[in-house]
Amino acid sequence: MRKIIVYIATSADGFIARKDGAVDWLDRPRVKGNYGMGEFYKSIDAILLGRKTYDFVVQFLKEGKSIPKADHEPRHYAFSRHPPKKVLPGFEFVKEPIKKFAKRLRAQKGKDIWMMGGGGIIGSFLDEGAIDEFIIHVIPTFIGEGIPLIAPRHCTVPLKLLSVKKFSDGVVRLHYAVAKIKPKHIRRKRL
Repeated sequence: MRKIIVYIATSADGFIARKDGAVDWLDRPRVKGNYGMGEFYKSIDAILLGRKTYDFVVQFLKEGKSIPKADHEPRHYAFSRHPPKKVLPGFEFVKEPIKKFAKRLRAQKGKDIWMMGGGGIIGSFLDEGAIDEFIIHVIPTFIGEGIPLIAPRHCTVPLKLLSVKKFSDGVVRLHYAVAKIKPKHIRRKRL
């Protein structure tokens, strides 16, 4: 069965972007092999993203930047209750419930599925038990504040460490499997 994998970079203090969505702290010389991104990209044929990440892609393209092309073009699924009227070619907006969508997509023949982000959609998929693995590249930079890897939730999700890889520039890749149990929702005591 196809897996849904979060493949992402975070700052050393756990943020995927600054509060305004900027990722300037990711602009750094890359090591040979670009942290395995090319290999990972070959292993997927679908990309999932939330509306804010979709809007970031639109802005990125408006600024004249291009998205690297590969030998295959994955399908892009963006999640929003209010999709835009005009949608980028190759993107499809999804309104159906996450659990139903994930089950349907996993059942189709194909490669693994990349959950690109952001934190809100990652949290929503976790709540539904719809993420199989996390591959997190921890960048050796503190940014102080920003958008967390996962939008704040009141649950605990156990992970199983599959591997750790250290790169010459100090980046560390953590590969986790999500435990196959329902997330535990926590009631926090008020002080």
